Amino acid sequence: MPRTQATIQTLAALLLCVAGNAQEKAKSKLGSVTAIQIASLDQLTRVTIAVNGVIDIKSDRIENPSRVFIDFRDTVPMLSGKSDRTIQTVSTNDKLLKQIRVAENQKGVTRLVFDLLRSDIEYRTIVAKDPNRLVVELRSAHKESGLRNPLADAPPPVPTVLARNVATPYRGGFRMPDPPLLSTAAFRLPRVETSQLPYRVTGIQTLELKGAMPAKTASRPISPAIAATRTSSGKQSLTRVLGLKIGKVVIDAGHGGHDVGSIGITGLLEKDVVLDVAKRLGTLIEDGLGSEVIYTRKDDTFIVLDQRPIIANQNHADLFISIHANSSPAKAATGVETYYLNFTSSPEALEVAARENASSGRGVSDLGDLIKKIALKEKIDESREFASKVQSSLQAGSAKAGIVSKDRGVRKAPFIVLIGAQMPSVLSEIGFLSNPKEEALLRKPEYRQKIAESIYRGLSQYAGTLSHFTVAQNAGQH
Repeated sequence: MPRTQATIQTLAALLLCVAGNAQEKAKSKLGSVTAIQIASLDQLTRVTIAVNGVIDIKSDRIENPSRVFIDFRDTVPMLSGKSDRTIQTVSTNDKLLKQIRVAENQKGVTRLVFDLLRSDIEYRTIVAKDPNRLVVELRSAHKESGLRNPLADAPPPVPTVLARNVATPYRGGFRMPDPPLLSTAAFRLPRVETSQLPYRVTGIQTLELKGAMPAKTASRPISPAIAATRTSSGKQSLTRVLGLKIGKVVIDAGHGGHDVGSIGITGLLEKDVVLDVAKRLGTLIEDGLGSEVIYTRKDDTFIVLDQRPIIANQNHADLFISIHANSSPAKAATGVETYYLNFTSSPEALEVAARENASSGRGVSDLGDLIKKIALKEKIDESREFASKVQSSLQAGSAKAGIVSKDRGVRKAPFIVLIGAQMPSVLSEIGFLSNPKEEALLRKPEYRQKIAESIYRGLSQYAGTLSHFTVAQNAGQH
């Protein structure tokens, strides 16, 4: 099939997914915002919003004056027990929050505006269930500390003798003076008591050397550099030709905050599982590879999909991995799979991409821009290689844990979270929460550790195919 025709089919499938989601949403019954409670605590203000129906929100902050707005999609305000389209105001005597304004600012969207009393107030949102409610926490960004910097009010030290070009502190900061000019006429070494010897100073540590000086040990051999190998398909990419290495890894725990992701049969949330696995993986990478690890989120916070690859780019990361848990209408579906960014016509891959892209704020007008970014991606070959190593290790790890399933393999799909990443990037689905057996395993910390170890092995194997240095060790030395 010609490539152009395949691309057209892919776009058509994507548009069908979007249209299908829109039709389902139109058929669903509108929910309602039914109550608002405000609790003024010592360090924060907590606002609890009761919602009858699915919580699907979008929030942002606006200054001059400072305010936060939260839009509840597919809901209507019913604070008085019936639908009311007029603006309703909930007043408060809180130290951070002036009032909350509620209105249906457009059809099927209930907007809550939090009028803040100061501009240094931070907020976060938490989704809770049974009953459904959104908790909004406000707190001051600047916390008073009982500790004072002793240099804050002190004048800069100025030597009284043998000083030259003494610098004065510049406005808004502190600068140490230039060191004094030493001369043999004025400088004398201080006397040292013999009882204090022998000592050796190394950095800021003082190490006591009692008895005879140890014999001089052989110098550690220089670790030789190892050239990168070709990819499994026999290609020699620019990454390998230039001898690039792995210094920083960005780990993205999928979903977060109000975006809970997939939900298991017994209520296990994807956002919680993948965050735990991400942290375990980060520890393994730091300890095993010595690479710097950066997380897109380290707590239950929602990060916009488009922002996640931007975090990786801004930190000049060498690898990007997004961790997710799968779901399927078929309860028997099981296994792990790993994706890299590209076009596809696979219905299963498009279904997974549609689910993972659901929280994106992109509009239909962005379609052309997204297609260009996918088509112009320069890291496809390396991303496929990276995905292959991770998938093989994940499959082996899940088989050892007793999960009998076929290898779902390496797949390609247009994931928003991978678009724009300037380094090899993959998305791993570590199991099906819709499968009772896999959900039970993913609930166990020891199984999550095995999953993290499997991903680490795959990542380490991929790093080993790039240009690197061997770790030279002498026999008997640790």
